[in-house]
Amino acid sequence: MLSYKSALFLWRHLSVKKRGYGCRSLSSLSNNPLVDDSDNLVGNLEECKQLFWMAYSLIHTIGTYSKPHVALLHGITMGGGAGISVPGKFRVATENTIFATPETLIGFHPDGGASFYLSHLPGHLGEYLALTGAKLNGAEMVSCGLATHYLLTARLALVEKEVGNLVNGDPYLIESCLASLEDHPVHPHQSSVVHRIETLEKCFSHDTVEEIVQSLESEVAKTKDAWCVSTLKKLKEAAPLSLKVALRSIREGRFQSLEQCLVREYRMTVQAISRQITGDFFEGVRAKLVDKDFTPKWDPPSLEHVSQDMVDQYFSPLSPFEPDLDLPTKKREEYTQF
Repeated sequence: MLSYKSALFLWRHLSVKKRGYGCRSLSSLSNNPLVDDSDNLVGNLEECKQLFWMAYSLIHTIGTYSKPHVALLHGITMGGGAGISVPGKFRVATENTIFATPETLIGFHPDGGASFYLSHLPGHLGEYLALTGAKLNGAEMVSCGLATHYLLTARLALVEKEVGNLVNGDPYLIESCLASLEDHPVHPHQSSVVHRIETLEKCFSHDTVEEIVQSLESEVAKTKDAWCVSTLKKLKEAAPLSLKVALRSIREGRFQSLEQCLVREYRMTVQAISRQITGDFFEGVRAKLVDKDFTPKWDPPSLEHVSQDMVDQYFSPLSPFEPDLDLPTKKREEYTQF
């Protein structure tokens, strides 16, 4: 659920200088030589954990809240923007909406409930989006179920007015209101990925990332299909460990509730920002958002170097001194709309 600003915030708070490349703190670590940087790093790490704790708790509240939640997805809907909108009851897309979960491209993993809602999309579309970071427009979001309605930007002010004037928050009244204002028809372009469900089934249904890559390579060899070539390129740009972690996360999310997904994602996030397994997240942010040399040095550098133990550690319970995300389960109204 990392936006550009939040990714930079975390990078600045947790970066330490590495010989050869990387960066020391910009402003968060002390310049006093008498102060141990490791002490500052541990204080900053705790602040970042708290940031994710609060964000995931908010997403859980939105996704399980009894009062209807209407999100207007006008523009870029990624990171935290997707996290606080997609779990809601109503999601209104426009011609300017751009959705993506590009976390594997910066050495992270789709989070903020993404392993829940992506895993419930048609076929293996969720695996494709999670691994490649590919973008969807508003029409595609409606087509696959990520958005519930489609309106042109010019009508958004009217939507806010009409919904605000409803006598109560009855979901049926809101649905009727949105439907009466909706622009029809909405059809994704013929080249859209939503029309490639059969190809996704063939390539992204495999058990491992290696098999997915091999399947795409086979399709490229046989058909020279531009979409397969582009998809393969995206996979090879992503962090190898992130790809394996993301695939497992989506597969587990298919059989878990929103609450269970958020608890697991919090564990995964703590592992990522703690750098006990890899520093890929910090290297990805450096290469893509800070230095912008777009040549991240992933560790491990390839799929064959990713061990099962590395992947397993992302999903393991945190230490006895590190609490799991504690969500208000006693009052929850389970999120079941996907």
